[in-house]
Amino acid sequence: MKGHGKMENIISLKNIIVEFEDGERILKNISLDIKDKEFVTFLGPSGCGKTTTLRIIAGFLEPTSGDVFFDGQRINNVPPHKRNVNTVFQRYALFPHLNVYENIAFGLRVKNVPEKEVVKRVGEMLELVNLMGFEKRSINRLSGGQQQRVAIARALVNHPKVLLLDEPLGALDLKLRKEMQIELRKIQQELELTFIYVTHDQEEALTMSDSIVVMNNGEIQQIGSPTDIYNEPTNAFVADFIGESNIINGCMPQDCVVEFMGRRFECVDKGFDPNETVDVVIRPEDIKIIPADKAKLTGIVESVVFKGVHYEIIVDVKGFKWMIQSTDYQEVGATIGLRLMPDDIHIMKKSEYSGMFGDYSTFSDEMEEDLAAAEEAEREE
Repeated sequence: MKGHGKMENIISLKNIIVEFEDGERILKNISLDIKDKEFVTFLGPSGCGKTTTLRIIAGFLEPTSGDVFFDGQRINNVPPHKRNVNTVFQRYALFPHLNVYENIAFGLRVKNVPEKEVVKRVGEMLELVNLMGFEKRSINRLSGGQQQRVAIARALVNHPKVLLLDEPLGALDLKLRKEMQIELRKIQQELELTFIYVTHDQEEALTMSDSIVVMNNGEIQQIGSPTDIYNEPTNAFVADFIGESNIINGCMPQDCVVEFMGRRFECVDKGFDPNETVDVVIRPEDIKIIPADKAKLTGIVESVVFKGVHYEIIVDVKGFKWMIQSTDYQEVGATIGLRLMPDDIHIMKKSEYSGMFGDYSTFSDEMEEDLAAAEEAEREE
């Protein structure tokens, strides 16, 4: 965050390995520094190791090997309740027999905080999460969003230095999720705390974070600011997971020149070996549609879907299916030209994920499968 001078690391993970008894590795040598007062998001698909990493920081799980540091002190053997860390879970874990006030006050009462201080701190929390006047309300008479606010207030009332949030907005509807994203970011900045947030929702990560840790298969794929991760993905997995991407096989004859689909294009990347094979990433929103006779690349429009702000257009270029997002409607079957500017072409080194993502040839099949599954679910209800 800006305006704090140099930020110190509040949490450091060094060579963390988590292995089950059957030898399956959930975390494969994770090292990571988290700065004080930072909003950090662990982002990745189910089973990537993000919640396991969170549990190691909380103290609910001990690593097979590696070290956890808090403010420079090794805390591997410190139990969860003695760490200056609190957790908010997706299921909230509120006490149904206690009202809003007593839920928030619970942690203070356990620590025998004087009643005068309890009243003051619970009052501050109710104000922070916009629940003044709800003190006596029972938990089961609250909406999902209100329950979430109580869970956050309860976790913050003890003044932890770090708040861990495990998919906390997963149970909320889309509109409420978006409101709570803004709210959480505001709370984090107001209290100047470190928030470590787990989600599989890339839009949520891009909206809220100072930095994002992209994970897959128990490994960190990339760490960076939202704009870094979106504009400069490190490999095909990151490019595909964060937003939509066309990922094409190419080669770099020389600096700032890339060749793919039998054509040469100017780009801004350099530092590759002469004729090194690479992955070329082009975001759908960066492609301009121009008349076919003026373009290096031409293709046939296969499908057009209106998405509200733009059309999502699948175009067949020499057998490779591109996705283009454009505000201009195109006829299915029309031949169109694609214009790519140097800034819009991003070059990545080849990785284990090369060739697995970035061609939209199965896109319509996937959409049909999703629709069929949704209809099936409706029939079962």
